[in-house]
This record gives sequence, C-alpha cells and structure tokens, in this order.
Amino acid sequence: MQATQSTLFPELINTIQNLNPEEITDERKSVLKPLIDFIQVKVDNQKEIRLNFICTHNSRRSHLSQIWAQTMAYYFGVKNVFCYSAGTEATALFPMVAATLQNSGFHIKAISGDNNPIYSIKYSQNQHPIIGFSKSLDDEFNPKSDFAAIMTCSQADEACPNISGAEKRIPITFEDPKAFDNTPEQAEKYQERSLQIATECYYIFSQIKL
Repeated sequence: MQATQSTLFPELINTIQNLNPEEITDERKSVLKPLIDFIQVKVDNQKEIRLNFICTHNSRRSHLSQIWAQTMAYYFGVKNVFCYSAGTEATALFPMVAATLQNSGFHIKAISGDNNPIYSIKYSQNQHPIIGFSKSLDDEFNPKSDFAAIMTCSQADEACPNISGAEKRIPITFEDPKAFDNTPEQAEKYQERSLQIATECYYIFSQIKL
C-alpha cells in the first residue's frame, strides 16, 4: 500500500477497506485481465495510461467506472493514470450516482445546475477533483488517441464497432441500475453496482506491478 492513501478521505478509505475482491469469480477475472495487461504494459514502458469508460448515455455505469478507477489508481500508487467517460450520446449524470458516491465517502459539489449538471468529485484532499458531466465520444473533454476504450454496457459495445482513436477496445460490462429507478430498491441497487465496480477496479490496480 502507498503513503498517498493517507490523503484519501477517511470515509472513502473505510469503504475501500471493506471491499471483498476475493469474491470476484475466475470467469470475471478473465474479463478484467485485458485491462490489467493494458495498464501493465503502459507502466512497464513508463507511458501515460488513458482509460475512457463508455456507455450509451454516460449517466451511470461509465461515471462510476471512471471515478472508481481514478481513485484506485491513486490508492495503489499507479502514476500517470487519466480516466475519462463518454456516451454514444450525452444526457446527464444521474443524481442517484452522485448520491451513491457521496455515501461512499467522495466529496461532491454541483458547480453547474442546467440540464446536464457539472459536478466536482473529490477522492482526496490534495488531488484535483474529477469533473463529472455527461458527454459524447467526440467531446473535447475526452482523449483523441492512445487510450483504452472500456465498454461498460453491452448496448454501447454492440452499437460502436469502432471507437475512433482507441488503442485498444475492452468490453467490461455491468448490469444497469437504471432498471430500479423510482422503486423502493433504487438506493440499494445503485450502491450494489457502485461497490461491484469499486471492487473490480480495486482488483485491477492491485495486480499492477510497479
């Protein structure tokens, strides 16, 4: 573990330390391995690591993946990791995603309140916040080359046979918590999906040899 962990927010450290990566199945580990390999090659060659998490609407799973991946890279001391997210179309970061992350220990502040709000999402007192908002693949906020495109939903994976500029395309799909919107199970299911993504990001970065 790295000394940088000491600047993570205490509630977030507690969430991370309660994850159970040993529960990840061998089948799922095989799905995650191409991303581990991509990151390891970049680390070995002292290259910047750009990860763009892509879903249809860039509103739920892709944001959770971006934020947890950036956090776990920091937690494990993997340097020069830059995480992004995008959709095949832009909508808005779903408010329950922000609430779920806040419950896990992130410090979140809305800095714009239009139809596509912009959020400042901090995991550490000393690091730049992640800027969260919904954006399409061609948005200027995203990298144009030398990145891994991680497809977090099967619909986007099927709809986008080619991601312009992507060095590698890696499908790591998750079930959509949207199915539970406006139900009594909503908060529970968003938390469940967030912690699954957190656990898998933990596993991915724990495998990187520095």
